[in-house]
Amino acid sequence: MKIHSEDFRVTEGASVDLRKRPTKTDPVYKSKKHYKKLLEHHVARLSTLQQLLYASNRHAILLIFQAMDAAGKDGAIRHVMSGVNPQGCQVFSFKHPSHAELLHDFLWRTSRDLPERGRIGIFNRSYYEEVLIARVHPEILHSEGLPDAPDEESIWRGRYRSIVDLERHLRANGTRIIKFYLHLSEDEQRKRFLDRIDEPEKNWKFSQADIAERKFWDRYMAAFEACLGATSTTDAPWYVVPADDKENARLIVSQIILDTLDGLDMAYPVTTAERHQELQLIRKQLEK
Repeated sequence: MKIHSEDFRVTEGASVDLRKRPTKTDPVYKSKKHYKKLLEHHVARLSTLQQLLYASNRHAILLIFQAMDAAGKDGAIRHVMSGVNPQGCQVFSFKHPSHAELLHDFLWRTSRDLPERGRIGIFNRSYYEEVLIARVHPEILHSEGLPDAPDEESIWRGRYRSIVDLERHLRANGTRIIKFYLHLSEDEQRKRFLDRIDEPEKNWKFSQADIAERKFWDRYMAAFEACLGATSTTDAPWYVVPADDKENARLIVSQIILDTLDGLDMAYPVTTAERHQELQLIRKQLEK
């Protein structure tokens, strides 16, 4: 099976029904050995393209990962980005906002961590939490000290608009945004939670709060559907990646990143005649 990025992309303006999107597809790999070989190939290509991204210094890449708990965000980031030079890549995880962050608009804390040109920035959760968990739990929204609004629905519409405007601005200024929703089934999440209990080395990952949030599964799905439909654009598309098979999800994610990088206008800087002459003089000095 060949991976086609467009198969997972949410078309701008589309209505999203996650029940009609698979959480598992036919695997790209034929065996564990084949999976490792494919991933190594992807990682090697990504490392080469990241060096070109850094050298050309014209674009930045922002990867955004959103999902339900245990969907494999951390593993996807760790495995897919394993070959990238740490100097050219940064990962930021966003938890509940601090008191200082709540004194600003909802985009402020993440804007401070946007990647520079030539670098890859990764948001493990992001400003999208403010239209996801805050929508599922309105008490979070009420604690943010917002000006009075006619109704909550107008707040979500306003936040979607702010997000789309921000991402359009970033794209116009050289930042390419790729957004991944790792689509996990409720039953697969249950199995992974059980693994976290049964395997001592995974106990630290488990929290009672994870179980509490499962009660809101349908509300989360509705929030994700509304968010994906309202904010997937040509400038910053969402990709819904089947996540019940972790290995397959990693290969899909890495292929989408590679396809995006391949589509950029990147080239190593051309050495001018003056610079070439300067280098030859330096060479003569070194040879003495």
